[in-house]
Amino acid sequence: MKPLRLILTLIPLGCGDGSSGSDGLLSDELSMPRVPTVALDSFASAEDCGVCHQAHYAEWAASAHAYAMKDPVFRAFVAIRQENYAGEQDKFCLQCHSPIGTRGGDIVAGFEFADLQPITLEGVTCESCHKAASLARPFNSGHVLDPDGPMRGTIAAPLGGSFHESQFSPLHGGSAFCAGCHDLREASGLVLERPYAEWQESPAAAVGVQCQDCHMPRYEGQAVAGGPTRTLHRHTWIGAGIPLLEGFVTKDEEAALRVEVKRLLAGAARVDIAAPAFVRAGDEVDLDITVKNNISAHNFPTGSTFNRQAWVEVVVRDGDGRVVFATGTLDARGEPRGSELLQLGSVLVDARGRRVLLPWRATEHVSNAIEPLRERVFRLRVATASAGRGPLSVEARVLFRAFSPEALRALGLDEYAARLEVHEVSRDVAGVELRPR
Repeated sequence: MKPLRLILTLIPLGCGDGSSGSDGLLSDELSMPRVPTVALDSFASAEDCGVCHQAHYAEWAASAHAYAMKDPVFRAFVAIRQENYAGEQDKFCLQCHSPIGTRGGDIVAGFEFADLQPITLEGVTCESCHKAASLARPFNSGHVLDPDGPMRGTIAAPLGGSFHESQFSPLHGGSAFCAGCHDLREASGLVLERPYAEWQESPAAAVGVQCQDCHMPRYEGQAVAGGPTRTLHRHTWIGAGIPLLEGFVTKDEEAALRVEVKRLLAGAARVDIAAPAFVRAGDEVDLDITVKNNISAHNFPTGSTFNRQAWVEVVVRDGDGRVVFATGTLDARGEPRGSELLQLGSVLVDARGRRVLLPWRATEHVSNAIEPLRERVFRLRVATASAGRGPLSVEARVLFRAFSPEALRALGLDEYAARLEVHEVSRDVAGVELRPR
C-alpha cells in the first residue's frame, strides 16, 4: 500500500506564529515571547490547588500533563535541539510542555532543567488550562493565558469561594481547546501532529463528540472536598503510553494506567483475514489482511505518529507448527522485521529523501495512518513450498508501541528500551486446507 502524501505538508506559519529576530532567537509574541508576558508567581502550583481539589490533583499527578517536563524522551529531544541550534530554538518545544515557564521568562537560550523554577517543571499544570481565557490559534500553544482572571472550567454553576473566582467556560469543553497544544507545526511550518484537524473531518465531530468525551470521561464526584456531588471529568488524560521514568508514578498507579491504556487500545482497530478455503501444495496463498480504524474521532495511529509504532504481524504455520511465512515479528533488537512489513503511522523525510528522527531536520511528513472508521487492505502472497502437512494456520495481529527501541537508542536512552511494551490491539486467525497436487 503506497503511503498517503496528501495532508502533511509545509504550511506557512504566518505573521506572529514564529520568527527569528536579529539575534537569531526563534520567538512568537503569544507562546514564545522575547520578553516575559506573565509573571511566574502569578500562578498557583498544582499542590496548592490540590489542597481543595484532592481528587483532580491525584489524577493530574499521574498524567501525561504532569509528566510533560519530566519525560526523559522529551528531555533528550530538547538537548539535541539545544546543541543543533546553540540555544536559539530552546523555547519551541517548551511552549507546549511548559507554557507558563516559557511565557514567564524561565526558558531562555541554553537553559538547564536543573535551574528551572518549580512552576515551570510542573509542565502542563492546573492553571496552564484553567487560566486560559481564549484560543488564538488551534496549534502550537495557542491559548491566551489570563493569570489575573477567574479559574475557568466546565462546571455550569461554579460555587463562589474565598480562594478564587470561578467561571463557566464553553471553550474548555470543546475539542478546539485541546488543539491549542496537541496540533503541532514545526518552526519550518511542517505539520507534525494533527489530531484536532483529523477530528474536524471525522464522524465524531459530525455528531458533536468532543476529545474530552473519551480522554476525560465523566464520573460523579466532588470537585472540592466537602462540596456537592457533581458530574466531573477525569484529569488523567489516558493516551497510548506508560511513563518510562521509573518512580514518576507508584506501582499501583502504573498498574492502573496499564489497565486503562490496554482498554483504550483494545478497541482502537480491528484486523480481519480473508484467505482461500484451500490451496494446492506448493502453490502460493493469497491473503487479504484488512485493518479497520474503529475510532470515530481521529486516525489510527494519531498524535506523534512518527515516533509511534503500529504494525501488523502475520505468521503462517503448517500443520506441524513450523513457520512458513512471517512478517512483523520482532528481531534481536526488538524491531519488527519482514520484507513485506505492514506498517501504519508516518515517517519524517529530509530534503535528500532520507528518513530522519529529528523533526527539525525534516522537509516532508509521509503518513499512511488510517482515517476514522475507514479501513486498509494489505495483500500478501505466501509461498507454501516449504510447508509440510496441512492445514495452514494464519494469524494476524495489530500491534502498537509508544516508541521504537531503535529511536530510544539513537537518543541515548538505551535503558528505557526494555520498558517499552508492545500492545496487542486486535487479532484474527484463519485456516487454509493444503491439498495434494
